[in-house]
Amino acid sequence: MKRTIIDLFEESVSKYGAKDFLLEKHNGRFEPTSYSTTKAEALRTGAGLASLGIERNDRISILAEGCNNWIISELGLLYAGAISVPLSIKLEESNDLLFRLRHADVKLIFVSKNQLPKVRRIVSELSDLKHVVVWGVPKEELLDGEITLDELKARGDEYFAEHEAEFMAIGADLKNDDIATITYTSGTTADPKGVVLTHRNYTANVEQALSVMSIPSTWRTLIILPLDHCFAHVVGFYIMIACGASVATTEVGRTPMETLKNIPINIKEVRPHFLLSVPALAKNFRKSIETTIRKKGKTTERLFKFALKTSYAYQADGYTKGHGMRWMLKPLVALFDKIIYSKVREAFGGDLQFFVGGGALLDSELQRFFYAIGIPMFQGYGLSEATPVISTNAPSKGNHRFGSSGRLVSPLEIKILDDEGRELPRGEKGEIVIKGENVMAGYWKNPESTADTVRDGWLYTGDMGYMGKDNFLYVLGRFKSLLISSDGEKYSPEGMEEAMVDKSPFIDQIMIYNNQNPYTIALVVGSKENLNRELDARGIKGDARAKEAAQIIAAEVAKYRSGGAYADEFPDRWVPAVVALADEAFTEQNGLVNSTMKVVRNKVEKHFADAIAHAYTAEGKAIDNERNLNSIAKLIG
Repeated sequence: MKRTIIDLFEESVSKYGAKDFLLEKHNGRFEPTSYSTTKAEALRTGAGLASLGIERNDRISILAEGCNNWIISELGLLYAGAISVPLSIKLEESNDLLFRLRHADVKLIFVSKNQLPKVRRIVSELSDLKHVVVWGVPKEELLDGEITLDELKARGDEYFAEHEAEFMAIGADLKNDDIATITYTSGTTADPKGVVLTHRNYTANVEQALSVMSIPSTWRTLIILPLDHCFAHVVGFYIMIACGASVATTEVGRTPMETLKNIPINIKEVRPHFLLSVPALAKNFRKSIETTIRKKGKTTERLFKFALKTSYAYQADGYTKGHGMRWMLKPLVALFDKIIYSKVREAFGGDLQFFVGGGALLDSELQRFFYAIGIPMFQGYGLSEATPVISTNAPSKGNHRFGSSGRLVSPLEIKILDDEGRELPRGEKGEIVIKGENVMAGYWKNPESTADTVRDGWLYTGDMGYMGKDNFLYVLGRFKSLLISSDGEKYSPEGMEEAMVDKSPFIDQIMIYNNQNPYTIALVVGSKENLNRELDARGIKGDARAKEAAQIIAAEVAKYRSGGAYADEFPDRWVPAVVALADEAFTEQNGLVNSTMKVVRNKVEKHFADAIAHAYTAEGKAIDNERNLNSIAKLIG
């Protein structure tokens, strides 16, 4: 069956034409744009592109913060038969941005006011780039080769008036296997690759995702993730289009920090029914909630902690909530929901039903927390090469279990393979391999990587996991991040890393490392704020602060060793025996995390190569070695 993104959009416009689709803040309030108006603006944009000579399969980039113009521009370029190359606003022009624009042979770029300086600095190095379309900048401030989005649409009006039938035929003639986007990977474990996704990849994944989760047409979401993400594309607005629901975008500030500060304000204003999240955002939400509770005094804080403990006991692993004798806790949980949790939910607008979590693994403890306060965070699993959704936990009874990545979407085939390519039975861990209409067409200009990743229609994900006997998928982590001991045994560190960061107030970031060494080490970024607060509370002053801070962090890691508070959570042989302290955080600025806040392991290993090597020396084994003390002193100073 032919079903392109244009077909999907046209179906919804026909069905929901007068209904609100886009919500964007103007003049102090979120104003709606209907499905019909969105289509009209997309056609004006697409026709404007055709007037500039854009042809079918030409590549067009969007470098801008999430907004109506972003979504309308992508729909418009698809109507024109072009291919979208969405770009992260966090890319730096000197390397990553220049590489993508050259690699994809981009002919035109849509760019916002905030991002325009990046493009101007490299435009002379882009021989294929013919046009720059800008929004948010007056015409008189533009340079040669730049036009405003309004100018483009005005050209589109003229072109459409003379070539309507010819132009509309372009979108109507698109086929399922025509390319819709080239989405570049973030390069967590290697150089970025252009993931080629077809129109049918997208519409198939929309259908698959809706096999495990339903979205009423009355619902709203607020997109707080960058729109260039595949996750935001499918779950943020293509699923919403399919269901006739509404999509709001975060108010863009003058700086990234200002935009970030707008998120909690916008959540209250939009009152979304669900939100997309990644672990880094989830942790920030939890931190904000706990800070608010702490400010209300010791009594409220103690009551909140008791309420959580009670809720955790009642909900168990989510799947068995209220089973057995736990049903007796239900009235107490309901009371806490009324007097505490309901007030917490008001900060999220009051209508929020759940989060959908993507990106890195989400620690079970974090899932328990949000489930307890009545806003479950349902972990999903996917990757760009699968457009991206492969599985997800969902609100319906029996479709969520903490620690799992949920039920498989349907239709989708899955195999778990060992190192020799043999299929493993349920419960045994190996590489996750999937087959379905959501599997990418390949990597742009990279036949070798394509042949290695997609074989006979099967996508080799590079992720380790297993299918449980409960029919849930359990994802353990990337093969390229595995710990490898000196005897060759392998173990995924990601669950341990998530747990340590989530459970310890004194650890902000951690990378656990073992590359065929006698023991495992941890490279830790301490929490400057919490460490200083604790040191002040202990009355530690001067040079003694660094040594005490190092001991505090060491004690947190030691909790996972034999005899510690969390000793049974992970195999003792893989718990770090030595701690190396970092003198700076892993950030996007130093290139150590990507745009979804995932740690880029190979870059961290290179950046901190000396510290890692030192941890395998006799001196480095001591937590209070000179290197560690200098590092922590710099971090907390």
